Amino acid sequence: MIQILSYLLIIFACVYGILVLWMRRGWAWIITSSELQEPTKTVSVIIAARNEELNIRRTITSILKQNFPAELLELIIIDDHSDDNTSMIVQEYEKEGVKLIQLNENGRMNSYKKLAISRAIDCCRGEIIITTDADCRMGPNWLVSVVSTFEKENAFLLSSPVVYSEEKSFFERLQTLEFLYLIGLGAAGIGNRKPTTCNGANLAYRKDIFKEMGGFKGIDELASGDDELFLHKVAEKYPERIAFCKSADAIVYTDAKPDLKSFISQRRRWASKSTKYKNKGVIALGIAIWIFNVLLLVATLLTIAGVQVIGWVVLSALLLKLLVEFFFIQPLTKFANRSSLLWYLPILSLAHILYLVYIGILGNIGKYDWKGRQVR
Repeated sequence: MIQILSYLLIIFACVYGILVLWMRRGWAWIITSSELQEPTKTVSVIIAARNEELNIRRTITSILKQNFPAELLELIIIDDHSDDNTSMIVQEYEKEGVKLIQLNENGRMNSYKKLAISRAIDCCRGEIIITTDADCRMGPNWLVSVVSTFEKENAFLLSSPVVYSEEKSFFERLQTLEFLYLIGLGAAGIGNRKPTTCNGANLAYRKDIFKEMGGFKGIDELASGDDELFLHKVAEKYPERIAFCKSADAIVYTDAKPDLKSFISQRRRWASKSTKYKNKGVIALGIAIWIFNVLLLVATLLTIAGVQVIGWVVLSALLLKLLVEFFFIQPLTKFANRSSLLWYLPILSLAHILYLVYIGILGNIGKYDWKGRQVR
């Protein structure tokens, strides 16, 4: 039994190493977007907000200060049944052209955010839809950088980078490094022409493509998935028209979770989408990574318990994991100007083993809390 475990661990460690190196190639293949061009298409920036009175003002200000033609820009904010002052704050910017939509749904549902975005798209005037979140901030060239790349690539859907910033603790800095890894995986998949993931805090797509795909129809039973699951719908028909904006100007900044409970709740929500992927290759990729971490966890516990015969296998697998992850994430930290975070990689690499096993199970069972709601 121990020998079988050792062989399986060696096999899956090699598979993991090859996958990460393949992803590293995908990131390298994406051309850095540096040249900005004058935008020609109308843009609607859409934000679904719920109880964001502490953040929404900063986000609105960031968007209104963009170096982007005002006549081409429309900002729509949908208040998702907030019970704080979110709507009142948004209304303060009415004279500056900010539009407010208030959801007033009586029946209980699971996908409020998708409903909010759909409502905004139904009445927006932009040819390009850009979604972000109510707790984000952007540099002044964010919009022109995203739209320039969108038009240059003739994209149907464009994913752009999201980075945590302004960390207040060791735990938040650890999340920043881990989140860079996730953003890098999404970008690398696009670079390899095998789109897997993206982030709705910085996502652009053509309005006519949204309509052609039937919007969120077929993926609206989950609270999450307005980004990844819609990406997969587009990728199923137009994989070559999906791009990534590899520009530091295009980065959207947001906050890490302040504590373990909120972090687990967020990642559980993200993981809940995985079984809904139509692309079986993406599901197989996720399962392979999860099995590798399960094997590594079991083998590590056996080694600690005194089963020394597999100690060298565990050590080799851990070393391989750390090396390929360093090779993958080093250019990502350089891109985000956060190279100092590499010192946290050994801790993150070890913590990831337990975390991925736990979230892989928890994310696919039961309900979770999101914005004060119990959803699935």
